[in-house]
Amino acid sequence: MNTTRPCGCKGHRSCLVCEKEYGIKPVFSYDNLPTKYYQINGDNSELEKLGFSGIHIVTDFISEEEERKLIEDIDVIPWDKSQSGRRKQNFGPKANFKKRKTKLGDFKGFPKSTQFIQERFSTIPLLESYRTVEQCSIEYTPDTGACIEPHIDDCWIWGERIVQLNLLSSTYLSLTPYKGDKTRYNLQDVETYPRIIENNKVVYNPFKEPTNSNSESSKVPPYPLQNGGNENTNVIVKVPLPPRSLLVMYGSARYDWEHFIIREDISKRRVIIAYREFTPTYLPGGEKTEIGEEILKEAENFFEESAENSENISLPVKQLII
Repeated sequence: MNTTRPCGCKGHRSCLVCEKEYGIKPVFSYDNLPTKYYQINGDNSELEKLGFSGIHIVTDFISEEEERKLIEDIDVIPWDKSQSGRRKQNFGPKANFKKRKTKLGDFKGFPKSTQFIQERFSTIPLLESYRTVEQCSIEYTPDTGACIEPHIDDCWIWGERIVQLNLLSSTYLSLTPYKGDKTRYNLQDVETYPRIIENNKVVYNPFKEPTNSNSESSKVPPYPLQNGGNENTNVIVKVPLPPRSLLVMYGSARYDWEHFIIREDISKRRVIIAYREFTPTYLPGGEKTEIGEEILKEAENFFEESAENSENISLPVKQLII
Protein backbone atom coordinates (compact mmCIF):
# COMPACT_ATOMS: atom_id res chain seq x y z
CA MET A 1 0.00 0.00 0.00
CA ASN A 2 1.36 3.38 -1.01
CA THR A 3 -1.15 5.42 0.99
CA THR A 4 -0.52 6.80 4.45
CA ARG A 5 -2.53 4.76 6.93
CA PRO A 6 -4.18 5.94 10.19
CA CYS A 7 -1.48 4.17 12.23
CA GLY A 8 1.21 6.32 10.57
CA CYS A 9 2.69 3.64 8.30
CA LYS A 10 3.04 4.15 4.58
CA GLY A 11 4.65 2.45 1.60
CA HIS A 12 6.20 -0.93 2.40
CA ARG A 13 6.42 -0.20 6.14
CA SER A 14 3.85 -1.76 8.43
CA CYS A 15 2.93 -2.45 12.06
CA LEU A 16 0.69 -5.01 13.76
CA VAL A 17 -2.26 -2.61 13.56
CA CYS A 18 -2.27 -2.12 9.79
CA GLU A 19 -1.13 -5.67 9.08
CA LYS A 20 -4.27 -6.91 10.81
CA GLU A 21 -6.57 -4.30 9.32
CA TYR A 22 -5.34 -4.46 5.72
CA GLY A 23 -3.87 -7.95 5.53
CA ILE A 24 -0.36 -6.63 4.93
CA LYS A 25 2.61 -8.98 5.20
CA PRO A 26 5.87 -7.66 6.71
CA VAL A 27 8.58 -7.13 4.10
CA PHE A 28 11.69 -7.77 6.17
CA SER A 29 12.69 -11.23 7.37
CA TYR A 30 16.09 -12.44 8.61
CA ASP A 31 15.18 -15.88 9.91
CA ASN A 32 17.72 -17.64 7.71
CA LEU A 33 20.79 -15.56 8.55
CA PRO A 34 23.31 -16.74 11.15
CA THR A 35 23.43 -14.55 14.25
CA LYS A 36 26.45 -13.49 16.26
CA TYR A 37 26.34 -11.52 19.50
CA TYR A 38 28.44 -8.54 20.50
CA GLN A 39 29.93 -8.84 23.99
CA ILE A 40 29.86 -5.72 26.15
CA ASN A 41 33.37 -5.37 27.63
CA GLY A 42 34.14 -8.82 26.18
CA ASP A 43 36.10 -10.46 23.38
CA ASN A 44 34.75 -9.39 19.98
CA SER A 45 37.72 -10.52 17.91
CA GLU A 46 35.51 -12.91 15.91
CA LEU A 47 33.31 -10.00 14.87
CA GLU A 48 36.35 -7.91 13.97
CA LYS A 49 37.39 -10.63 11.53
CA LEU A 50 34.05 -10.04 9.80
CA GLY A 51 34.90 -6.35 9.44
CA PHE A 52 32.66 -5.29 12.32
CA SER A 53 33.80 -2.64 14.80
CA GLY A 54 32.80 0.83 15.97
CA ILE A 55 30.54 0.07 18.93
CA HIS A 56 31.01 1.56 22.40
CA ILE A 57 28.48 0.95 25.18
CA VAL A 58 28.44 2.70 28.54
CA THR A 59 26.24 0.80 30.97
CA ASP A 60 24.29 2.70 33.63
CA PHE A 61 24.99 6.03 31.96
CA ILE A 62 22.10 7.40 34.03
CA SER A 63 20.61 6.17 37.31
CA GLU A 64 17.23 4.49 37.77
CA GLU A 65 15.87 7.64 39.42
CA GLU A 66 17.14 9.79 36.55
CA GLU A 67 15.51 7.39 34.11
CA ARG A 68 12.17 7.53 35.97
CA LYS A 69 12.13 11.34 36.01
CA LEU A 70 13.30 11.55 32.41
CA ILE A 71 10.47 9.35 31.13
CA GLU A 72 7.99 11.33 33.22
CA ASP A 73 9.15 14.57 31.62
CA ILE A 74 9.34 13.14 28.10
CA ASP A 75 5.75 11.93 28.32
CA VAL A 76 4.60 15.49 29.02
CA ILE A 77 5.59 16.37 25.46
CA PRO A 78 3.12 15.27 22.76
CA TRP A 79 4.11 12.15 20.86
CA ASP A 80 3.70 12.01 17.08
CA LYS A 81 2.81 8.87 15.15
CA SER A 82 5.71 7.51 13.16
CA GLN A 83 6.04 4.43 10.96
CA SER A 84 6.34 0.72 11.75
CA GLY A 85 4.54 1.04 15.08
CA ARG A 86 6.76 3.74 16.55
CA ARG A 87 6.02 7.14 18.07
CA LYS A 88 8.47 10.03 18.01
CA GLN A 89 9.42 13.49 19.26
CA ASN A 90 11.85 15.39 17.01
CA PHE A 91 13.96 18.40 17.87
CA GLY A 92 16.30 19.73 15.22
CA PRO A 93 16.63 21.67 11.96
CA LYS A 94 14.54 20.99 8.90
CA ALA A 95 16.31 18.74 6.43
CA ASN A 96 15.34 18.06 2.83
CA PHE A 97 17.17 14.87 1.94
CA LYS A 98 16.25 14.89 -1.74
CA LYS A 99 17.58 18.41 -2.31
CA ARG A 100 20.36 18.01 0.29
CA LYS A 101 19.43 21.26 2.00
CA THR A 102 18.85 22.17 5.62
CA LYS A 103 17.61 25.25 7.44
CA LEU A 104 16.83 26.32 10.97
CA GLY A 105 13.06 26.18 10.57
CA ASP A 106 11.21 26.15 13.90
CA PHE A 107 14.15 24.66 15.79
CA LYS A 108 14.46 26.34 19.20
CA GLY A 109 16.65 23.89 21.08
CA PHE A 110 15.94 20.86 23.25
CA PRO A 111 13.80 20.02 26.29
CA LYS A 112 15.36 21.24 29.54
CA SER A 113 14.81 17.84 31.17
CA THR A 114 17.31 16.28 28.74
CA GLN A 115 20.08 18.84 29.21
CA PHE A 116 21.98 16.76 31.78
CA ILE A 117 22.41 13.95 29.24
CA GLN A 118 24.18 16.15 26.72
CA GLU A 119 26.30 17.67 29.48
CA ARG A 120 27.34 14.18 30.59
CA PHE A 121 28.62 13.41 27.10
CA SER A 122 31.78 15.26 28.14
CA THR A 123 32.69 12.30 30.39
CA ILE A 124 33.00 10.02 27.34
CA PRO A 125 36.37 10.41 25.53
CA LEU A 126 34.86 9.21 22.22
CA LEU A 127 32.42 12.14 22.36
CA GLU A 128 35.07 14.86 22.46
CA SER A 129 33.81 17.89 20.50
CA TYR A 130 30.37 16.26 20.05
CA ARG A 131 27.78 18.97 19.39
CA THR A 132 24.20 17.70 19.19
CA VAL A 133 22.17 19.22 16.35
CA GLU A 134 19.27 16.78 16.38
CA GLN A 135 17.64 14.90 19.24
CA CYS A 136 14.85 12.37 18.71
CA SER A 137 12.83 10.49 21.31
CA ILE A 138 11.52 7.26 19.81
CA GLU A 139 9.05 4.87 21.45
CA TYR A 140 8.78 1.14 20.71
CA THR A 141 5.99 -1.04 22.12
CA PRO A 142 5.20 -4.74 21.57
CA ASP A 143 1.47 -3.99 21.16
CA THR A 144 2.11 -2.22 17.86
CA GLY A 145 4.87 -4.55 16.70
CA ALA A 146 7.24 -1.57 16.67
CA CYS A 147 10.48 -1.96 14.75
CA ILE A 148 12.76 -0.03 12.44
CA GLU A 149 13.93 -1.25 9.05
CA PRO A 150 17.61 -1.65 8.06
CA HIS A 151 19.19 1.70 7.25
CA ILE A 152 22.28 3.87 7.51
CA ASP A 153 21.74 7.41 8.76
CA ASP A 154 22.21 9.79 5.84
CA CYS A 155 25.82 10.91 5.42
CA TRP A 156 25.56 14.32 3.74
CA ILE A 157 24.37 15.96 6.95
CA TRP A 158 24.73 13.57 9.92
CA GLY A 159 28.28 13.01 11.13
CA GLU A 160 30.24 9.95 12.11
CA ARG A 161 29.06 9.45 15.69
CA ILE A 162 25.48 8.28 16.25
CA VAL A 163 24.54 8.27 19.95
CA GLN A 164 21.56 6.58 21.62
CA LEU A 165 20.38 6.43 25.21
CA ASN A 166 18.31 3.28 25.78
CA LEU A 167 15.51 3.53 28.39
CA LEU A 168 12.99 1.31 30.21
CA SER A 169 13.78 -2.13 28.77
CA SER A 170 16.50 -4.23 27.21
CA THR A 171 16.66 -4.90 23.50
CA TYR A 172 19.13 -5.65 20.71
CA LEU A 173 20.41 -3.43 17.96
CA SER A 174 20.80 -5.67 14.92
CA LEU A 175 23.28 -4.97 12.12
CA THR A 176 23.96 -6.59 8.77
CA PRO A 177 26.57 -5.69 6.12
CA TYR A 178 25.51 -3.12 3.56
CA LYS A 179 26.48 -4.11 0.01
CA GLY A 180 24.43 -1.65 -1.99
CA ASP A 181 25.25 1.47 -3.94
CA LYS A 182 27.04 4.32 -2.15
CA THR A 183 24.51 6.86 -3.38
CA ARG A 184 21.64 5.35 -1.40
CA TYR A 185 22.69 6.92 1.90
CA ASN A 186 25.03 9.51 0.37
CA LEU A 187 27.90 7.32 1.51
CA GLN A 188 30.05 8.85 -1.23
CA ASP A 189 30.19 12.01 0.90
CA VAL A 190 32.09 10.11 3.60
CA GLU A 191 35.07 10.04 1.25
CA THR A 192 35.14 13.86 1.12
CA TYR A 193 35.66 14.75 4.79
CA PRO A 194 38.00 13.64 7.61
CA ARG A 195 37.11 10.74 9.83
CA ILE A 196 36.53 11.64 13.48
CA ILE A 197 37.64 8.41 15.16
CA GLU A 198 40.50 6.03 14.42
CA ASN A 199 41.71 3.15 16.61
CA ASN A 200 38.97 4.03 19.12
CA LYS A 201 40.31 7.55 19.66
CA VAL A 202 39.15 10.96 18.45
CA VAL A 203 41.71 12.04 15.83
CA TYR A 204 39.95 15.07 14.39
CA ASN A 205 38.26 17.93 16.23
CA PRO A 206 36.87 20.51 13.77
CA PHE A 207 36.28 23.01 16.59
CA LYS A 208 40.03 23.08 17.31
CA GLU A 209 41.31 22.73 13.74
CA PRO A 210 38.83 23.82 11.03
CA THR A 211 38.40 21.62 7.99
CA ASN A 212 40.13 24.06 5.65
CA SER A 213 43.18 24.73 7.87
CA ASN A 214 46.69 23.57 7.03
CA SER A 215 47.45 21.91 10.37
CA GLU A 216 48.48 18.28 10.60
CA SER A 217 45.33 17.34 12.53
CA SER A 218 43.14 18.74 9.75
CA LYS A 219 44.79 16.39 7.24
CA VAL A 220 43.18 13.29 8.76
CA PRO A 221 42.03 11.03 5.89
CA PRO A 222 38.39 10.02 5.35
CA TYR A 223 36.98 6.80 6.74
CA PRO A 224 37.81 3.98 4.27
CA LEU A 225 34.46 2.50 3.27
CA GLN A 226 34.42 -1.29 3.23
CA ASN A 227 31.08 -1.56 1.44
CA GLY A 228 29.97 -4.54 3.51
CA GLY A 229 33.38 -5.97 4.39
CA ASN A 230 34.09 -9.51 3.28
CA GLU A 231 31.99 -10.50 0.25
CA ASN A 232 31.09 -13.74 2.00
CA THR A 233 29.89 -11.98 5.13
CA ASN A 234 26.20 -12.77 5.46
CA VAL A 235 25.35 -12.44 9.11
CA ILE A 236 23.39 -10.49 11.70
CA VAL A 237 25.32 -8.99 14.58
CA LYS A 238 23.19 -8.35 17.66
CA VAL A 239 24.36 -5.68 20.09
CA PRO A 240 22.71 -5.83 23.54
CA LEU A 241 21.30 -2.55 24.82
CA PRO A 242 20.52 -2.69 28.55
CA PRO A 243 18.24 -0.07 30.12
CA ARG A 244 20.03 3.23 30.88
CA SER A 245 22.95 2.32 28.62
CA LEU A 246 24.52 4.76 26.17
CA LEU A 247 25.49 3.54 22.70
CA VAL A 248 28.09 5.31 20.56
CA MET A 249 28.21 3.99 17.00
CA TYR A 250 31.00 5.06 14.64
CA GLY A 251 33.38 3.85 11.93
CA SER A 252 32.48 0.46 10.47
CA ALA A 253 29.22 0.03 12.38
CA ARG A 254 28.17 3.52 11.29
CA TYR A 255 29.08 3.35 7.60
CA ASP A 256 29.51 -0.29 6.51
CA TRP A 257 26.57 -1.95 8.27
CA GLU A 258 22.87 -1.20 8.19
CA HIS A 259 21.30 -1.15 11.65
CA PHE A 260 17.75 -2.02 12.63
CA ILE A 261 15.43 -3.17 15.44
CA ILE A 262 13.24 -6.23 14.89
CA ARG A 263 9.87 -6.42 16.62
CA GLU A 264 10.69 -9.75 18.27
CA ASP A 265 13.34 -7.92 20.31
CA ILE A 266 10.77 -5.53 21.81
CA SER A 267 9.21 -7.23 24.84
CA LYS A 268 8.20 -4.13 26.82
CA ARG A 269 7.87 -0.42 26.24
CA ARG A 270 11.22 0.97 25.13
CA VAL A 271 12.20 4.60 24.61
CA ILE A 272 15.44 5.77 23.12
CA ILE A 273 16.82 9.26 22.81
CA ALA A 274 18.90 9.43 19.64
CA TYR A 275 21.48 12.14 18.96
CA ARG A 276 23.14 13.29 15.76
CA GLU A 277 25.99 15.65 14.96
CA PHE A 278 26.82 17.52 11.76
CA THR A 279 29.29 16.34 9.14
CA PRO A 280 32.43 18.53 8.84
CA THR A 281 30.71 20.20 5.87
CA TYR A 282 28.60 22.22 8.33
CA LEU A 283 31.32 22.75 10.93
CA PRO A 284 34.10 25.40 11.13
CA GLY A 285 35.95 25.57 7.83
CA GLY A 286 33.33 23.55 5.97
CA GLU A 287 31.56 24.60 2.78
CA LYS A 288 28.28 25.25 4.64
CA THR A 289 29.64 26.52 7.93
CA GLU A 290 27.38 29.62 7.89
CA ILE A 291 24.11 27.70 8.20
CA GLY A 292 25.88 25.26 10.49
CA GLU A 293 26.84 28.04 12.90
CA GLU A 294 23.25 29.32 12.95
CA ILE A 295 21.87 25.89 13.83
CA LEU A 296 24.61 25.11 16.36
CA LYS A 297 23.89 28.40 18.14
CA GLU A 298 20.21 27.47 18.51
CA ALA A 299 21.24 23.99 19.68
CA GLU A 300 22.75 25.58 22.80
CA ASN A 301 19.24 26.37 24.07
CA PHE A 302 17.11 24.23 26.38
CA PHE A 303 13.45 25.08 27.00
CA GLU A 304 11.16 24.23 29.89
CA GLU A 305 8.42 21.74 29.11
CA SER A 306 5.26 21.22 31.17
CA ALA A 307 1.70 19.97 30.85
CA GLU A 308 0.52 23.59 30.70
CA ASN A 309 2.68 24.65 27.77
CA SER A 310 3.07 21.36 25.91
CA GLU A 311 0.59 22.46 23.23
CA ASN A 312 2.91 25.33 22.34
CA ILE A 313 5.99 23.17 21.83
CA SER A 314 6.90 23.15 18.14
CA LEU A 315 8.20 19.89 16.74
CA PRO A 316 9.76 20.41 13.29
CA VAL A 317 8.76 18.11 10.46
CA LYS A 318 11.53 15.77 9.30
CA GLN A 319 12.17 13.90 6.09
CA LEU A 320 14.30 11.07 7.44
CA ILE A 321 14.18 7.54 8.79
CA ILE A 322 14.17 7.38 12.56
